[in-house]
Order: sequence, then C-alpha cells, then structure tokens
Amino acid sequence: MGTLVTLQLPPGSPIADLPWVVTIGALGDPDEWDPVVCGPYERDHALALARAVVADDDLMAVVEPLQPLDGVEAIRREIELARTADFSDADTGAGSSAAVPGAPPEPGEVRAGWRRIAAGILTP
Repeated sequence: MGTLVTLQLPPGSPIADLPWVVTIGALGDPDEWDPVVCGPYERDHALALARAVVADDDLMAVVEPLQPLDGVEAIRREIELARTADFSDADTGAGSSAAVPGAPPEPGEVRAGWRRIAAGILTP
C-alpha cells in the first residue's frame, strides 16, 4: 500500500475550486525513477485517481492545487504571500482526506472536469 498526501482544507475553502495536480513517485528511493506529474483535475477526481493508483503499490502520491497565475508579478505576489504566511495556528495533520471518493472517475468524467477547469480559467 502506498501513501497519499494532500492538503486538509476547511469546509468552503476557495482552494478546493482550483485545478489540482497529482505527482506520483517512488515511496522508497527517490532517485529510483523520475516522478510523474498528472493533471489538471478537479480536486475530488485528483484525490480518487491518486488513491486508486497507490492502493496496491509502494508509491507516494502528492495531490496539490495548481494556481493558474497570469504573469511574473502574480507569481511574485504568491511567493511573497507564501514567504510571509503565519502557520503557527495551522493544523499540522498531514495525509489523506476523509472526503476522498471511493472509486476513481471514468475517463469521460475526467474530460468533463477538464472542460469545467478550462471554463473557470478562461472566465475573468
């Protein structure tokens, strides 16, 4: 059995609506092979796909939001926010989410999610 790592989000977090990526790599020796990055997915799809992939293999999957930032200044602002963030009251519990759906989505469901992601990115 592998490991799934993701952010624990509070209910209603706007981060949940961002596109999400899944990075899958070796659970043991990180130099064994290069990690595979997949996505973007809707959060529930990313979690379910990652969980299904690591369920029967010694792999690690990291599921994290992808921030579609539109330029250098937007990226720099996000870096500055990250550098100055106060995590002193943050929940330090890592690991998988209890809200992970049981079955991974079918390819048609994933493609429908991509259309929703694209529409959300293209809408100002």
